[in-house]
Amino acid sequence: MALPETLQNKLRIPVIGAPLFIISHPPLLLAQCKAGIVGSFPALNARPQSQLDEWLAEITETLADYNKKNPEEPAAPFAVNQIVHKSNTRLEHDLEMCVKYKVPLVITSLGAREDLNAAIHSYGGIVMHDIIHDRHARKAIEKGADGLIGVAAGAGGHAGTLSPFALIQEIRQWFDGPLALSGAIANGGAVLAAQAMGADLAYIGSPFIATREARAVDEYKTMITESRAADIIYSNLFTGVHGNYLKGSIIKSGMDPDNLPESDPSKMDFGGEKTKAWKDIWGCGQGIGAVDKVVGATQLVDRLVDEYRAAHHAICH
Repeated sequence: MALPETLQNKLRIPVIGAPLFIISHPPLLLAQCKAGIVGSFPALNARPQSQLDEWLAEITETLADYNKKNPEEPAAPFAVNQIVHKSNTRLEHDLEMCVKYKVPLVITSLGAREDLNAAIHSYGGIVMHDIIHDRHARKAIEKGADGLIGVAAGAGGHAGTLSPFALIQEIRQWFDGPLALSGAIANGGAVLAAQAMGADLAYIGSPFIATREARAVDEYKTMITESRAADIIYSNLFTGVHGNYLKGSIIKSGMDPDNLPESDPSKMDFGGEKTKAWKDIWGCGQGIGAVDKVVGATQLVDRLVDEYRAAHHAICH
């Protein structure tokens, strides 16, 4: 197990800030990178699609300037998430933008394509593909992905049902490349636990929704700080793919969270104009019991680092 060269010795703590649909944008990503973790955003968050060019220009220029002024503690690399599903009509354009700006890390979801991986590899970038079980993990690596993100039970948004123990051990039986783990990781001790299980990186999303830089409404942020794991509902109603959502937002939208119908998976919708997710139905993971107030992204990373070091010290002593 080893971090990819792109990330070696460039992180304060082995964490990727997960790309959050609608919520992640340059202010949050830049704060994450400057604080020492990988910052990311879904390409689809830039709307209209021409805005992606503007965002990537801003991000690359800002980080280059920051690194020039802080050579001893440069920012961490950044990542862009690409939805590789047939419903994403922007994929070719958005991929061109990633190549133009030489995005260091591309996170692919809902489909693996050899040509996309080759395009990212053409300039030295790496691709990590998120999966919910071993079968898709094998396919992703066969098609040229460099690493994997195991999305285990309890993760925010689209998530699997497998225990992180089960998912990690199956993947590590055959794959020794870069591996991140997602699923209810919300404090530094859990980051260390992910490494102990065999992951190289923790993949953390929901806690960053409750940060000042996140592009989420205040009510969403407050609901996270007031909710617990029991307030998370797992359903495929909203996009056609099973995911975890805040019970309070479902109630607020006039639905009964305990009696939600099943959706037709063939009618997947990942952020089209007609969907209520994620604008009205708010995605969130089970780890939010560790989130009790809205803070700056830097403060959140500092807390994770302190907890990580304390957990490491406790184990070693």
